[in-house]
Amino acid sequence: MADKIGIIGAMSVEVEQLKAVMQEKSDIVKGGLTFSSGLLGGKPVVVVQSGVGKVNAALCAQRLILEFGVSRIINTGIAGAMASGLGVLDFVVSTGALYHDMDATGFGYKVTQIPQMDVSVFEADREMVELAKSTFGSMEMSKGHKIVAGLIASGDQFISDRSRKEKIKSDCNPACVEMEGAAIAHACYLNKTPFVIIRCMSDMADDSGESTYDFNEKTAAELSATLVMKMLGAI
Repeated sequence: MADKIGIIGAMSVEVEQLKAVMQEKSDIVKGGLTFSSGLLGGKPVVVVQSGVGKVNAALCAQRLILEFGVSRIINTGIAGAMASGLGVLDFVVSTGALYHDMDATGFGYKVTQIPQMDVSVFEADREMVELAKSTFGSMEMSKGHKIVAGLIASGDQFISDRSRKEKIKSDCNPACVEMEGAAIAHACYLNKTPFVIIRCMSDMADDSGESTYDFNEKTAAELSATLVMKMLGAI
């Protein structure tokens, strides 16, 4: 697979577990971000906390590709559940990603459609998707949780309102919603770099979102990182 794999998490809780077990780790600060190079599961990686939101995520992915020479990217972290039957601490692996807050309908485009681009849904690498699914199936936590392969919707909003959730479901019917994945996917698409997004559900993206999120943030982030580490061992 990849010679060097870039791993992005938006928040410290999403990458600290990975950094803690890296071997031969060295840090380089560029553009206000700390890029940690080393080995995970014997595989060369660069792990970085991008910061929250689409712009931070896209800039981080672009720098990983152009300056650190990664040939694949894994985005790890948490999300709000959207798909029917998906619960807190279940998983979503991306089949693709899009922006739920892209709205150029005033110019005749559909909601989520990016003006003057040939695609609006950025497809994930199928091999990496299947690896995530098969790896999850071999893990102990698969006995109590499920993994769903589906669309991930991103926007610069924390979704904790039921009416907003229903609007997003109507517009693009994603498996989950978060704030960075589509921007990373967008950068990967333009640079022809394979990617996959791994998300563990911290909340249900509804009116109970804030309290549920606060309670499950760390556990969900650690579970997602655990799956990523197991995936690296299977590459």
